[in-house]
Parts: sequence; structure tokens; C-alpha cells
Amino acid sequence: MKLYGIPNCNTVKKARQWFADHQVDVGFHDFRKDGVSEALLRSWLKQVPWEKLVNRAGMTWRSLPDEAKVAVRDDASAIALMLDKPSVIKRPLLEKGGKILYLGFDEAAYQKIFHP
Repeated sequence: MKLYGIPNCNTVKKARQWFADHQVDVGFHDFRKDGVSEALLRSWLKQVPWEKLVNRAGMTWRSLPDEAKVAVRDDASAIALMLDKPSVIKRPLLEKGGKILYLGFDEAAYQKIFHP
């Protein structure tokens, strides 16, 4: 199981703290240090639409020029953006065995996943 994100993101911090508090061992993949591959993004986009994977409420998206925002209109353009600016990916992303378990952080959802 792996948690993808950026360590200084408040939502990622909440998720990581939840795992620590519940003694759940999960690996961490830092988008900034470890990057992200096109293959990984393609596998995620088979599970969720690009509109959910690209965090259009975050600072990275909001700081993009309008031309860059309107250019993101399909999987290919979203992949190009996420490869160039991995911090635009919605986070945290919790994955196990290639399957997205949860996108974002919600304590009740994590509780259901780990303590059904």
C-alpha cells in the first residue's frame, strides 16, 4: 500500500497522521522528490477521470495561466500537465496493488477502508 502526495500538504499530513494514530503501515511516495511516471498516471486515469485526478482547487492549478488551464481538456493534456507539475495531482492518493483506494482524505472513509 502506498500514499502519494507532497509532505508539506496539510491534507497529506492529516492522512499520514491518521495512519500513524491507527498503526497502519503505508509507504509514502513524494511527487516532488520521486516524481510520477506517465504509465502510473495512465493507470490511474483508467480508474478515475482526469477531472478528479487534477486538483483544480489547489494553488498549483490556480497559479497556472488561463491558457494552460483551458488547454487541459482530455487525458493526454492532463497527463502532460501532471508530468510537468506533479503538485497539481489531487492528494493524497491511496493505492494498493495498482488500485486507487481513495483520493483525498476523509477520516470516515479511511475508517471504512481499514476497519470495515
